[in-house]
Amino acid sequence: MLCQDKFLELYRKSPEGLAFCPYRVCPIGAHSDHNLGKITGFAIDKGIHIAYSPKQNGVVELCSLQFEKRAQWHILQVPAKKQGDWADYLRGVTMLLGERYPLKKGLSGVIEGSLPIGGLSSSAAVALSFLQALCDVNSLELEPSEMIEISVLTENKYVGVNSGKLDQSCEVYSAKDRLLYLDTKDDNFELIEFGGGQEVLDSKLAFGIFFSGVERTLAGSKFNMRVDEARSAAYALKALSGMEYGKFSETNLREVPREVYEQYKAQLPETWRRRAEHWYTEFDRVQRGAEAWRRGDLEGYGKLSFESGWSSIYNWETGSPELKALYEIMTHTEGIYGGRFSGAGFKGCCMALIDPAYAEQIERSVTAEYLKQFPELEGKYSFHLCHSAEGVTTIK
Repeated sequence: MLCQDKFLELYRKSPEGLAFCPYRVCPIGAHSDHNLGKITGFAIDKGIHIAYSPKQNGVVELCSLQFEKRAQWHILQVPAKKQGDWADYLRGVTMLLGERYPLKKGLSGVIEGSLPIGGLSSSAAVALSFLQALCDVNSLELEPSEMIEISVLTENKYVGVNSGKLDQSCEVYSAKDRLLYLDTKDDNFELIEFGGGQEVLDSKLAFGIFFSGVERTLAGSKFNMRVDEARSAAYALKALSGMEYGKFSETNLREVPREVYEQYKAQLPETWRRRAEHWYTEFDRVQRGAEAWRRGDLEGYGKLSFESGWSSIYNWETGSPELKALYEIMTHTEGIYGGRFSGAGFKGCCMALIDPAYAEQIERSVTAEYLKQFPELEGKYSFHLCHSAEGVTTIK
């Protein structure tokens, strides 16, 4: 790994540990976890590595192969507010872990991302890989659910992104060649085997990642506004139907039955209705998608992923011009079962479920059609072929 080589160059010794957290894809279930929906997802075999060794003086000293600025702080003196750089997620992790457990050691580390940034939950992956490393040097072993909780709280409370737990759950719970089917209301999950058998899965499914060439900053996007609009719909539906309601921040669409939405949706502001429409239809798609996977129906699962992408564009109303173009191209490209933009949807990338036999043909045709529309992105746009993987791990 390049991060190990860089560590050796900087510190004149080999790192004592190597942590890895995969990126994730969510073919069905996006933009629903923050209102306690259900999701399906996979971890993929690309992600964040951190090569590290403990520091006895409690200092955390990090550099990234993707960013120039190095970051440093003490485990007992983490800045109370975010600093506005790439290391904020890691500062937040340090603070939140330190509030629960006594930390005695810091670490020196080099971080490496294996794909361009944007759309695959790289922020969650870097937080989880760092959390794994920080726990290791302090001899802490967290339950998977606590790793997810600390990472989510870092995004919500320290960085200021009103996300749910989709990203972290995929990156922690996932298992190779299994579909993660998770209910974010109670965290019950299932790792579903493909009903068509392992041989069919190996020969018929891979993931194509299409980077638009346009980067994005989640906290600076309209992500938080969309979450508030969905929550506003839930609050209004409760009021219109006579349901009890409490704090706005604790209100979510999962608490409002589908029949209540259908009865009162015409009275909602159009933007709120669209956000709710996406949430309720996505909830249904996730359940149907899990069953399609269970019976070995790749085409059926892929079709639902395309429908999820359409709803995210037209009901959730996200998607940059570049991502919308990629989505439209994918819908008529031979060898692609389904797909959608990945992540918040304002920039970043699209993911597709593809037949690996068509991988080269897909890369050529999508690239040619996309760059014909956006020639200025040549050299920035890229395609990557990936496969499913295990969740976050530490390699000694």
